[in-house]
Amino acid sequence: MNSRAGLYCVVSRRTLLGTGLMGLTGMSAGAQANAPLPLMAFPRDFGSHPVYQIEWWYITGYAGATDASGLREFGFQLTFFRSRVAATQDMKSAFAAKQLIFAHAALTDVRGRRLVHDQRIARSSEVAGFDLASASESDTAIHLRDWSLVHEGRRYDAALAANGFGLSLSFGETQPVLLQGDQGLSRKGPRPSEVSHYYSEPHLAVRGALRLGPQSFQVNDGAAWLDHEWSDELLDPQAVGWDWIGMNLDDGSALTAFRIRDNAGQAMWDGGSFRSAAGVLHTFHHGEVAFTPERRWKSPATQTTYPVQWSVATPVGIYTVNAVLDNQELDSRASTGAIYWEGLSNLADDQGRHIGRGYLEMTGYTQPLRL
Repeated sequence: MNSRAGLYCVVSRRTLLGTGLMGLTGMSAGAQANAPLPLMAFPRDFGSHPVYQIEWWYITGYAGATDASGLREFGFQLTFFRSRVAATQDMKSAFAAKQLIFAHAALTDVRGRRLVHDQRIARSSEVAGFDLASASESDTAIHLRDWSLVHEGRRYDAALAANGFGLSLSFGETQPVLLQGDQGLSRKGPRPSEVSHYYSEPHLAVRGALRLGPQSFQVNDGAAWLDHEWSDELLDPQAVGWDWIGMNLDDGSALTAFRIRDNAGQAMWDGGSFRSAAGVLHTFHHGEVAFTPERRWKSPATQTTYPVQWSVATPVGIYTVNAVLDNQELDSRASTGAIYWEGLSNLADDQGRHIGRGYLEMTGYTQPLRL
């Protein structure tokens, strides 16, 4: 859902997270005048949708690199968020900040058993030279100071120099776009308005370089997952957060599953999809997905307890999701105002056999999420 963290995606993909966005956005022109379109059109829908209240582009993945000591394994996450500022939409000044752009990035060092992360925030204006952030409407082309994500042809390029780490990666498309929900319309709650536009791009081939501290690594193997969601209304008023997985299976299949939780920890809504290596898509409907915690971890930094191993039951099978590293908690209070867990995880089948890897995202455990 990414970051979801999201929640047109329940994202993380995933994740326009946090109480820090309360008051910035209101009912937008998207909700009032733009009924959800039944079909997506590309490359246009790779781009930004500024009449909608929130939007995010979320890339997570695994990268393998070698150095003198052998194989090094990393997880990475890069998420750009766009937030429409309702209070400035009628302002005539070209300097008015009508959109805010946020970004989160993280790198999990598997061997070093640590996670590093960073964040950015800036406004987008219509005046050249004052525009610290921008998001194109024609295709994915997002810039936030010295961080960027650009789509061209059949490839995404991401570049960022963060505090203590850096990414310079390319993500090659190997499979068609996966439309989540009903042809790209994904329900996120019991009310018809709780819906997002949502597509994924699993099994992106990863190449490029990454930096951890002073050391650079050339990536020679890896697979990533992209989620893109936009919406006006995602979370039901009774919802506090979500649990989401996006998993690249070793055989070329792709698994998405999510649930949205209430204050008692019960599922208010659930869904997802499974696309086989042959391209056959099975969409999960409300009531067909169940997340059951199997192991928990308590953060020494925030005292928040997260389930870091799950049994996830779906119409196509029961899976075990297990965090590669327990401590993959991110503190984004300096940008979106939230604390959440998002990290590289392994996927096993009902016999305990490793069958893939991807990302697990969990929001609303420290405090209720407000979008």
